[in-house]
Amino acid sequence: MFLQNVLLPVIYGWFSRAPVQKGLVLFADAHHEELPFSMRRMYEAVSELETAGQCRTELFISDFGRMPFGEMLRALLCFMKRYAVAEYVFICDYYLPVASCRKRPETTVVQLWHSCGLMKKIAYDTGEDIPKNYRGNMFGNYTYLTLSAEICVPVHAQALRLSESHIRATGVSRTDYYFDQTWNDTCRKHFFEQYPEARGKRIALWAPTFRGNAAAPRLEGQKQILEAAKELSPDWYIIIKAHPHVDAHGRVSNCTIPTEELLAVTDVLITDYSSVLFDYLLYEKPAVLFAPDLQEYEDGRGFYLNYLSIPFQLADTRQELTEAIRSSSVWNAEHKKEIQEFREQYVGACDGRATQRILGLAGLGEETTQSKN
Repeated sequence: MFLQNVLLPVIYGWFSRAPVQKGLVLFADAHHEELPFSMRRMYEAVSELETAGQCRTELFISDFGRMPFGEMLRALLCFMKRYAVAEYVFICDYYLPVASCRKRPETTVVQLWHSCGLMKKIAYDTGEDIPKNYRGNMFGNYTYLTLSAEICVPVHAQALRLSESHIRATGVSRTDYYFDQTWNDTCRKHFFEQYPEARGKRIALWAPTFRGNAAAPRLEGQKQILEAAKELSPDWYIIIKAHPHVDAHGRVSNCTIPTEELLAVTDVLITDYSSVLFDYLLYEKPAVLFAPDLQEYEDGRGFYLNYLSIPFQLADTRQELTEAIRSSSVWNAEHKKEIQEFREQYVGACDGRATQRILGLAGLGEETTQSKN
């Protein structure tokens, strides 16, 4: 861990001798080759401030897992030089360079986070997220971690070993898109242009999480999904959207459009332990939980909530899955109150204005309101 413990801290220390550059805003990510969806809305908002002359932005977006070592090293060093003098840094996932040094207090690091609600265990609460040889606290330099609801705050404080004073239920920035009618209409238009055969049909989206880790991901339930698709009437159109980690090891998905852009056209979401369920709750449409390995998953990684308390139909066989899809609208209508209460509990701070609240919290925007209560 020479990079983490020696080189990156030395680079930061050397360049942080210069004063902070007021208005310098960095967006950084190590898991994508282009700006990730989870920070896109914030980037748009900050870019508007840049146009108004209130700040300037720099992007450090790379997929470290696909880069040659030399190229990755250059990217790391470039980031550390600018991190040392930045006033603001926005990230949305684990980003080791941010934690590699003792951050100067003048720099505000905002973790936008990449998921809503509470589902599977994360970070230090599981043995699958943090490299065993990592020293220090990967999350210790966060000024703010922004989440989808108050119920998420103490859980993330424990999992990330972060004081609750650094965590705010502002809503998650990216969910602002889901309240944007123009954005939703654009998503629908794009989908039907790409897949005209889906017009006039009910659309079911299977969007499961992966098992294992990013290096060796596994998928459960594909066989049953394909069998259920054959049993459903021609009035149904089934989208299979595997996690990117799974597709990277052999494509399973039958649609190239990102999952978040499919929620607007989806009539029924089928998922297991993926946090996409919480994003989808904001659309108030039917969902089915298909979890054929529920006991195994609970005994392994584990959950933060009682999985059986989620107010959607649960299926673990092909037959149950088929019937649940067919009856999903009726179920949704009969359990509307429970679903609304579940939504408020886990994504209640997401109302289309999260980005402005986060800007105000960080001191970047005009709005200075606190987290939604």
